Amino acid sequence: MVVTQAQIDWLLESDEPWTRLRTRVDLLGQGDDDPAVTAERRAMLADARVLDLIDSAAAWPGYALKRHNDAKHPLYAISTLADFGMDGSEPGISAVAAEILARQDDVGAFLTRLRLYRRFGGLDGEYESWMLCDWPTLLYALLAFGCGDDERVKASVQHLLSLCRQNGFPCAASPMLGSFKGPGRREDACPIANVYALKALSLVPEYRDCPQTRQGCETLLAHWADFAAARAAKGTEAAFKPRKLFLFGVGTDFRKLKYPFVWYDILHVADVLSRFPFVHDDARFLQMLQVITGQADEAGRFTATSMYRAWKGYSFADKKRPSPWLSFLVWRIGRRLHQAEQIRP
Repeated sequence: MVVTQAQIDWLLESDEPWTRLRTRVDLLGQGDDDPAVTAERRAMLADARVLDLIDSAAAWPGYALKRHNDAKHPLYAISTLADFGMDGSEPGISAVAAEILARQDDVGAFLTRLRLYRRFGGLDGEYESWMLCDWPTLLYALLAFGCGDDERVKASVQHLLSLCRQNGFPCAASPMLGSFKGPGRREDACPIANVYALKALSLVPEYRDCPQTRQGCETLLAHWADFAAARAAKGTEAAFKPRKLFLFGVGTDFRKLKYPFVWYDILHVADVLSRFPFVHDDARFLQMLQVITGQADEAGRFTATSMYRAWKGYSFADKKRPSPWLSFLVWRIGRRLHQAEQIRP
């Protein structure tokens, strides 16, 4: 998958300053001191959509999170701003980072306001606590915002690493939640927890290739392979039904292109896996990419096949027209696999 000059031009002509900025930085390799990059960053900071996101993020910790795929929650405004390339020194972002850093438990996990239910074990009511399906997203944002040298962030990274098991990251939560457990077997790894954990760890250079990141990637790749094998065997004597992990499967809905990166779907998983070079030649990962690239139009562009209604109005939540940002995300995966290749005219 090689990005063409025509595709680059289309991205740079979009009305999304975050797309233009990331295109220049991630696809063209332009540095932060490049005048064009500086201009795009200024445009992003002046864009009404970005300012609205900053306002949403500033509400952190916001209302109690009842379900972790609530796309309108401030948690995902924060992670999307991080995806766009916002810096911790920029207006509004430093205050958001400070609010996150101010809420940390003794072992290093950053806290979220959660609505807990006794039927899942443990407490009932609203509490500031953490689960492995919210804390790593906050850690990812802090690292993306440039807070990696903060001792609180370093402590958070170390505790996250300590939770990885031989089969990857589990469904883990603060001890204050008692016997809480998501809808799965305690001994299983949790797919979405692995996605979130790996995304955060990918921003710490010394852990881009370590036992924990290798195991986390293997967990996701094995999960994909089980369902891909079952799909291929369907209708044959060898047909079988793969087992879901914490209700997560790899079926039709998983394969739809969707943003923001809120939950367990193919583009989110592939983007995270592509951050680790040791995965690039893995046949399972390449098979996943084939499913993604097979959804391109005649110009190689990509259109959302699923959307979060809370994000209606953004190109990545429009199922009728190609999305510059969604296309960029796919093309960036290809660029990560072929860093030495030049843009082809």
